[in-house]
Amino acid sequence: YFEVENPEYEILADDEEETETAAIHTARRVPVYRKLGDFRTRQLRTIFYRILGKLGDEMPESLPEEIVARCNLIGRAESLRNIHFPAADSPIDDYNQACSPAHKRQIFEELFWLAIALGVRRGERLSEPKGAHIEVTDRVRKAFLSILPFDPTAAQKRVLKEIIDDMTGDKPVNRLLQGDVGSGKTIVAVQAMVIAIENGYQTVLMAPTEILAEQHSRNIRRWLAGTPYRVELLTGSLKAKEKREIQEAIAEGDVDLVVGTHAVIQESVQFKRLGLAIIDEQHRFGVMQRAELHRRGINPDILVITATPIPRSLAMTVYGDLEISVIDEMPPGRTPVKTFVRGDDRREKIYEFIRDQIKDGRQAYVVYPIIEESEKLDLRNATEMYNHLKTDVFPEYEVGLLHGKMKPAEKDEVMTAFSANRIQILVATTVIEVGVDVPNSSVMLIEHAERFGLSQLHQLRGRVGRGAAESFCILLAQFSKTKEAQARLKIMEETTDGFKIAEKDLEIRGPGEVMWTRQSGIPAFRIANIVRDQKILELARREASFML
Repeated sequence: YFEVENPEYEILADDEEETETAAIHTARRVPVYRKLGDFRTRQLRTIFYRILGKLGDEMPESLPEEIVARCNLIGRAESLRNIHFPAADSPIDDYNQACSPAHKRQIFEELFWLAIALGVRRGERLSEPKGAHIEVTDRVRKAFLSILPFDPTAAQKRVLKEIIDDMTGDKPVNRLLQGDVGSGKTIVAVQAMVIAIENGYQTVLMAPTEILAEQHSRNIRRWLAGTPYRVELLTGSLKAKEKREIQEAIAEGDVDLVVGTHAVIQESVQFKRLGLAIIDEQHRFGVMQRAELHRRGINPDILVITATPIPRSLAMTVYGDLEISVIDEMPPGRTPVKTFVRGDDRREKIYEFIRDQIKDGRQAYVVYPIIEESEKLDLRNATEMYNHLKTDVFPEYEVGLLHGKMKPAEKDEVMTAFSANRIQILVATTVIEVGVDVPNSSVMLIEHAERFGLSQLHQLRGRVGRGAAESFCILLAQFSKTKEAQARLKIMEETTDGFKIAEKDLEIRGPGEVMWTRQSGIPAFRIANIVRDQKILELARREASFML
């Protein structure tokens, strides 16, 4: 006998008028929905079919008629009916690839209203009163040129001119400064701060982590050593007495430049005359900090800097309300870092290679994904491997350990020793991903490289190759890695261009996962995908701009 297990079936009525019992689960183009709460795809299909049947053509059009006509879009009602229940002769591939006329209409609408909202927000910003009134005289020009530790590149000069034009204009500055690892963004930002200070304003630089704030503070103090400006570091881990003294000095206007974590914009910190805020976003924050300053009625010029190259399509959606400057040129004398993907079977040879580099006077980083042993993840952890490298592998050299759970003073001590070459091998977690600058280091060994995102790998690689010596990045990966991880590692071997890497990262992982976007408020699109739908994004932005 024949038997059918768990068949898909539906009961049809004789009366064709009864649309509620027409075939909607079989014998047609059938939509597949992900589970929504307790509702499974079959129940959702029935619900949507009935709702669309009852709505008919009563749905109001939500886009201006001229845009629908000019952009060759179908109507709203038709697009909603067709996107859920396509006609029998509809090309199924167009639906699965989200490029049917019904999809195009819905995607356009979603991106158009986003572009309108960003345009309105930018308009509101531009209509705000200018917080700082800046002039660039010969004295000011001499001041910001005198702090340069090297000859600026053409890209740095161009970007600084864009920032100066903003600062001396009659509209508030809201600019995003992008640049690849080591392209010299920070010195440009500090030059902008010098301009504000010379005009009698206070300035602040916000970093996402204490270790990066400490690094910025060290660099800025070095660059401004020959100036009369007072620089203070303000972080959450300072003792209460120290913190109070610095806060009082800020309120009195005695501090010219404050460096710190987001603690610098809490209510307890009152600036006397804040003229410029630099937000070092590093894909962790920015939007909320800008909003916090605004909420408190402080309206300084704002410059957001990021070392994560952002693909243009992503920048247009996440930062559509900011002007964008890009430093697309590296300082001279930088040697591109050579990158190699290796398996665990090459470990001993890699250790030998590190030994040879140290004999030549160089230093090395060894990076791990986690700090302590985890039962769930079979990963070499930083603490255990630090002990192993120190005792068994490199007993003749100084090995240091750096991770996020250490106290700031301990971190500072380790970084100072590594900078002075009293530590030759620094074992670290991704706490060193940003900001750490030791030109003498020439090897970056990344354990379990398959577990890192492309942006992270690129940032970590940027810690070497900062001097004139040839530098190397070795990605030690497990061969059980997924196809996606293999694709990421191959890209790392092929290019050192951060913007190409960011585009590829966006392609591989999609806009919801890439870089910092989950934390930093990229819109959660229902249908649009800014990688796939770039042409529609451009069209929607043009139309929104025209309408505004």
